Amino acid sequence: MKNVSLALNGILVVAVAVLYYLHFSSGSKSASTSSESSGIPTDIKIAYINSDTVLKHYDFFKSNVEKLESKSKKLDQDLQNRAQSLQNDITAYQRNYGSMTIGQAKAVEEDLGKKRQNLEMYQRTLEQQLMEEQAKVNEELYLKVTDYLKGYAQEKDLQVVLKYNTSSDLLYGGSAIDVTQDVIKGLNELYKVELAAPKTKVDSTTTNKKK
Repeated sequence: MKNVSLALNGILVVAVAVLYYLHFSSGSKSASTSSESSGIPTDIKIAYINSDTVLKHYDFFKSNVEKLESKSKKLDQDLQNRAQSLQNDITAYQRNYGSMTIGQAKAVEEDLGKKRQNLEMYQRTLEQQLMEEQAKVNEELYLKVTDYLKGYAQEKDLQVVLKYNTSSDLLYGGSAIDVTQDVIKGLNELYKVELAAPKTKVDSTTTNKKK
């Protein structure tokens, strides 16, 4: 059913940029005086990323989208099978209605009503499950990108990193301050390291032997 299809657009509009300000406490006395008088630091370095491009090429995001799509299709098929089974029961009831007593017909109708309610509850459960998994991916995506950008900004001595796409307030950004490809490369390299890292599991047998 369409109601449980994965709403991927909800993921695609996730804000993946961060406005990150470094502390401007260092500097010469004259620079400090100038900053205080103008209210704006004179050495601000700004860059931006195209968030749509990041989402398109970030392996973590692509992998999780594929997983969510696959799970959504399986759940959707399961729901359709259950709905078809209920429809078969309804069809059988309608076909045999003429030969039923009033009591029999009432019992079947009550049973069909319960099955319909269970199906609707199951559908709502699936929708909620998918929404929760989407939200989890959204949050993890945001944290991964913003954490990486904080370190990237410090390394490149950037004070501000902006998001650029059709919905952002940044209407134009020169290619000289476009760090999209650099950020994508760094994110994917970090993701490969995460995938390759061994999962730490506590071996109770080994622990007991050591004791």
